[in-house]
Amino acid sequence: MNIKASILVVDDDAGGRRLTRATLHRAGFEVREAGDGQAALDSMRQDMPDLVLLDVSMPLMDGFTACAELRRLPGGGGVPVVMMTGLDDTQSIERAFEVGATDFITKPINWAVLPHRVRYMLRASSAINDLQQNQRRLSNAQRIGEMGDWEWQLRDDNLAPSPQAWRIFGHDEPVPRMSSAEFFAAVHAEDAERLRQACQRAVANAEGFAIDHRVLLADGSLRHVHQQVEVIERQVDGSALRLAGAVHDITRRKDAEEQIRRLAYYDPLTGLPNRLLFVEQLSKALAQAERQKRQVAIMFIDLDNFKRVNDTLGHKAGDELLRLASTRLGSALRAQDSLSRPCSEQPPHSIARLGGDEFIVLLTDVQSPENAACVAQRLVNTLGEPLTVQGTEVFVGGSVGVAMYPADGNDIDTLLMNADTAMYRAKAAGRGGFQLYDRSMNARALDRLRMETRLRRALERNEFVLHYQPRVDVVNGSIVGAEALIRWQHPDRGLLPPGEFIKLAEDAGLVIPIGEWAIRTVCKQNAEWFAAGLCTVPVAVNLASTHLRERGLPALVAQALEDHHVPASCLEIEVTESILLADPEISIAIATQLAEMGVQLSIDDFGTGYSSLAYLKKLPISALKIDRSFVRDLVTDPDDEAIVSAIIALAHSLKLKVVAEGVETQDQLAFLQAMNCDEYQGFLSSRAVDPKEFGLLLQRLPQIQPILVLA
Repeated sequence: MNIKASILVVDDDAGGRRLTRATLHRAGFEVREAGDGQAALDSMRQDMPDLVLLDVSMPLMDGFTACAELRRLPGGGGVPVVMMTGLDDTQSIERAFEVGATDFITKPINWAVLPHRVRYMLRASSAINDLQQNQRRLSNAQRIGEMGDWEWQLRDDNLAPSPQAWRIFGHDEPVPRMSSAEFFAAVHAEDAERLRQACQRAVANAEGFAIDHRVLLADGSLRHVHQQVEVIERQVDGSALRLAGAVHDITRRKDAEEQIRRLAYYDPLTGLPNRLLFVEQLSKALAQAERQKRQVAIMFIDLDNFKRVNDTLGHKAGDELLRLASTRLGSALRAQDSLSRPCSEQPPHSIARLGGDEFIVLLTDVQSPENAACVAQRLVNTLGEPLTVQGTEVFVGGSVGVAMYPADGNDIDTLLMNADTAMYRAKAAGRGGFQLYDRSMNARALDRLRMETRLRRALERNEFVLHYQPRVDVVNGSIVGAEALIRWQHPDRGLLPPGEFIKLAEDAGLVIPIGEWAIRTVCKQNAEWFAAGLCTVPVAVNLASTHLRERGLPALVAQALEDHHVPASCLEIEVTESILLADPEISIAIATQLAEMGVQLSIDDFGTGYSSLAYLKKLPISALKIDRSFVRDLVTDPDDEAIVSAIIALAHSLKLKVVAEGVETQDQLAFLQAMNCDEYQGFLSSRAVDPKEFGLLLQRLPQIQPILVLA
């Protein structure tokens, strides 16, 4: 549909208005009339026309005033206004343009030309409005997209930036033109030469380029920008005459990329490089070492007592310990750097966290294994110093394994494996030390791997067995209980004591399923003894301290008792006093549930850890067991005598029984009798024996009413 343009004719001469109206109407325009300036303004407030023909000389409000007022109306700024005047003096024409007129027509009007003048003014106005709208859209798009543009006239070094380009480069007030040096003055000093050379190549070769660089803002912050530059005009010789550039603020993208990079390459807990970044650094170091015929050292570091701290003080304390240890290791490396030549392309050292409590160190340009050994010893020493974690002083220690390139491996996997092997050798040698790799360690490492693999299958293959050591009444010598001690019936190596596999089971995360197997096995064995007509006694199962924080433990115990139809009084649970440090409230709640079922709880190895008497009183325990380390020299060491006496007195004051472990001589037993100790166990009465032999011991019990009552 063809929409007619709307023309408002404003003239106090009614005849002139009618002639103008008739002329424009025949030309296809829609025409409205107003007899004075005020009437014209009222009409435009209701409906803004496409063009205004405005007479200058009118009563009430002349054309100059009406034009100025029109420009103040909403939408009035873009309406073309043609002033009609019989005045041909320059002063009137200048005043018309000052108040906002678009053009003027002198009277008498040439009626044949008038429609063409109007059409021209409408086309010009439409073009100007479209241009202004496009400029607004471009400006908004650049503002929203954080983009700008500029043109650079090389002949006179005039650079014309858009407002957004001006803002991106950190300038305060935009100006139409400036020199290139002024515009690019905010480019970061480290990037300025690179940008200058790119511009020079573009001028000489008449080829565009793309570049990322930084802009240093007045407040000291950095902005990252991407520039795409093209040659838009060339000279006769082909060199550039005019360049155009689009600049994009990519700061947020760079920040996001850096965040992604940190997530991908750095450990979030310690801020150290992770395995992925370390392997990249190691790959570069090995390539450089191969070119320059130099040596590289790899050091695996494992915190010796991290698991104990983590289990006793909790995971937050464990995280704090890892952060402190990483800082210690980094400081030890920075404190003495005599291993690297200053001209080395690779950093002299790098430290990374592999996961858990394992760290790894890379030393480049190592002169000899002895140099690496000096650094390893320094790392061991710094980890041997006490750390304060959540207000508690702890000694964590560390074991370090060292592998050298190229002597101990020519590739990344081999070096990492051999350094790891050396670290495990350092742990096996007593912890708190370091070991340089030697080829004989591979056999031991392979044996450990095979051992762990066999251990994981031992449960499903029923290779574990329990032996039982009697607990004896100190006064009358009768058997009043037993402790179940695990053994591994290894297919190749025979019966292994717990000292040869329990630590490996802990490292492999098997202690909880092994503990659960022991609970079920003790319940089953007690039922078998009773079925054989034997008087049964309570049997204690030793659980890891973390097991008493397993919320499913009471349900598992109840199910085992029910499955084998034995009362809870047949089962005791032994845990170390470290349960009192980590999540004591959870441990107390679980222990209380067990006690309410009738399962007794005792504290094993008492005196070797850390006990809070406040929590000790809350635990529903029935006995304290004195560690064998205090009993061994009981009759020759006054300190041990004092400790044992104090533990017995403490336990009795809390109305608890006392059991002494590791009793081997009559003199030790005599001392315990004198101190009113309640029970003991050890080689003096019997070693730990298999279920059949323990059944023979039970046959010697006096014929008393058994405590086992079948349901």
